Amino acid sequence: MNIPEDLHYNSSHEWVRFADGVATIGVSDHAQEELTDVVFVELPEVGRAVDAGDPTAVVESVKAASDIYSPIAGEVIEVNDTVEADPALVNTDPYGAGWIFKIKVKDEAQLQNLMDAAAYGAMIG
Repeated sequence: MNIPEDLHYNSSHEWVRFADGVATIGVSDHAQEELTDVVFVELPEVGRAVDAGDPTAVVESVKAASDIYSPIAGEVIEVNDTVEADPALVNTDPYGAGWIFKIKVKDEAQLQNLMDAAAYGAMIG
């Protein structure tokens, strides 16, 4: 199971890469394995304000549709159009090209509410 040490995680299996006030968000390797083959990604609207826990995007696989929740509050500033055109990237490169959206973070202190890699690994263990 791939759980990068430099990311933050939430209990609904989204990851956060934080840099320069911006959070890049995607689904964990564990989540994409559970979903199996991702066939469609519905991206949020740029400019949308989200709170932590808000359903923000949707990933559909051959098994089911799953909401992707924003792990942190802020404003959606960018979406990954590439995963809309090639949803399989969520499976093949969940921590790289398979990211889903980016938000300008309202309060960096919210990162403390997320898990580190060790805690996330223990949760899914």
